[in-house]
Parts: sequence; C-alpha cells; structure tokens
Amino acid sequence: MSVRLLMLQRHRVMAVLMLVTAMLVAGSARAQSVLILGDSISAAYGMEKSQGWVHLFEKKLVPHCTNAQVINASVSGETSAGGKSRLPALLGAHKPDIVVIELGGNDGLRGLSPIAMRRNLEAMVALSRDSGATPVLLGMQIPPNYGPQYTRLFEQQFQMVAQQQKVPFVPFFLEGILEHGGFQPDGIHPVAEAQALLLRNAESVLSPILPDCYVGNDSATEADDHV
Repeated sequence: MSVRLLMLQRHRVMAVLMLVTAMLVAGSARAQSVLILGDSISAAYGMEKSQGWVHLFEKKLVPHCTNAQVINASVSGETSAGGKSRLPALLGAHKPDIVVIELGGNDGLRGLSPIAMRRNLEAMVALSRDSGATPVLLGMQIPPNYGPQYTRLFEQQFQMVAQQQKVPFVPFFLEGILEHGGFQPDGIHPVAEAQALLLRNAESVLSPILPDCYVGNDSATEADDHV
C-alpha cells in the first residue's frame, strides 16, 4: 500500500472522528425547552420575578445550553382544573420537551375535591406525553387544620399519580422551607431567600432528564447559605 493511500485513509479516519465528536458535542449542548405550569409558588408571588426559583433555573440553563428556553406559564391562584384547561394551547404554542406541573395547592386551600385534582393531574400528564414532552410532578401538602382525613387524601393523590403514571416526582415541593422559617407573612409563600432551596428541590428530578450542558446542582450550596 502506497504512502499516499495510507495518508488518504488517515485523513478520512480523522475527518470521521471529528464529525462524530462534533455531533456528540452538539447533542450534549442541545437544550430542552421546559414549560413550568404552576401557581403562585412558581409565579414568584410577593417578590420580583427575577428572584423566583424559575428565573434562577433559567439563569443556570440558558447561558450554557444551545437554544435553551424556559417558559414560565405559572399563574397565581391557579388550580389543577385551570392548568388542565390552559395546557393544550401552551403545548401547541411552545412544543416543550419537559412540562413541570406544580399545581394542586390551591385545590387544597379551597377545599376542592382531591379526586378531581388527581384526575386533572393525570390529564395533564397524558396531554404532555401525547405532545412528546416528559412530565414532571412537584407535589404539595396543605396545613393540618383541614383535618387529618382531607389532608391525607390530598397528599395521596400526588403519590398515586406519580406511581401509577411513572412520573418524576417531588413529594413536597416546599420541603425544607418551614424548618428554615422561609415563608412570607402569609405563611404560604416562600420568601425570596428560600427560592434557591425550591430550585434544589426541583433539580432533584429535573437534573437527571436535562442535557449535560445544565450546570448541575451547585444551587444546593447556595440554598443552604440563604436559609
């Protein structure tokens, strides 16, 4: 085999390797679009939008991932029924890769049917999957003054949806906030300083399904510094 032929083959191999490397890098840098469908907890109630956990999440995702997008469709006072009603249009408009469902808290605070809430959550999971998106469920708990039976039934609905539908799930999105006294005077909404802790809770299920370009869970240290 001539030297010229050997060099030609070597160049071809190198070109293929470079192409494969470029494809792998591009694949790892491709960012999924994330739709946040929540209530006042994700709508940064009582503070600037830039202080909320969704904005903190966007700051970690967008600068590092090509074509990254975070759509915050959270509305204060939203119920699971309202979210289910709005979701089809949001899916059609944004075509997200991930749908974060943070709803149900207002259902509980208003004493609405936990069974109806579960059905709404299941419908949102199905709508998300039918559109090609991966649903994520952020669970909620309610104060004990609603009575042990209602409180227990309410919490069970999130668990049932997560288990039966096999959805990435945070049992209690506000986990850790109460222990650190991170609530506004209303006792319901976390303060701005606790938003990094909310992000850490969300990252526990989001990070495994996000591309490698996401900067990771360094918000855990930041959260501990703030609360």
